[in-house]
Amino acid sequence: MIRPDGEPSRARSRRQSGARAPTTEVPRTRKAQIGDAALTMFAERGYHGTGMEDIARLVGMRASSLYNHVYSKQELLASIMVTTMRELLVGFGVATAVESPNDQLRAAMEAHVRYHATHRRQVRIGNREIASLEQPSQGMVRDLRRQYARGWQRLIETGVRSGNFETLSPQLSAYALLEMGIGVSQWYREDGPLSLDEIAHHYADMAERQLAVR
Repeated sequence: MIRPDGEPSRARSRRQSGARAPTTEVPRTRKAQIGDAALTMFAERGYHGTGMEDIARLVGMRASSLYNHVYSKQELLASIMVTTMRELLVGFGVATAVESPNDQLRAAMEAHVRYHATHRRQVRIGNREIASLEQPSQGMVRDLRRQYARGWQRLIETGVRSGNFETLSPQLSAYALLEMGIGVSQWYREDGPLSLDEIAHHYADMAERQLAVR
């Protein structure tokens, strides 16, 4: 297990004894601030380029005090990446809770684009830090990613069977749509020439054209 930078001796003794830090005794607002600081630092410097002291400095704390709130730097990374995938899965479930495959496709694409446009830090971390995750967190994130991709593939397969969609490979089409939406995180800006609503709608149009929606 990777040991966080500058880990104090009392945190080491907790880990060696198998006890976790008393995270439930800490106000949520402070833990949320630490999580947001970790998001910023991991996105800017990368996981291995960020120390606990960097995160502590951003929230106006001493590094040793962070261990009263979180167990380790690895816990922060795992929380970010697992939460990201769970939020995407929830959004996909909501978007596809309609009957028509056409409407499911449009709603799913819009939800996918909106999430990646508004969670750029999470996307950057998710794209480059999977190898930094330790087990079992890495396996969990990979499984959640497979669930998300399979959901898209099943949506397309259903549309093909019903005659609404046309594609030689539902899996390849699913991957193409996913990558297309993820790319929005690299260039979207709130002050750009198009609103997020317009962008999401345009991407839904492109998804329909890719699948020759009838």
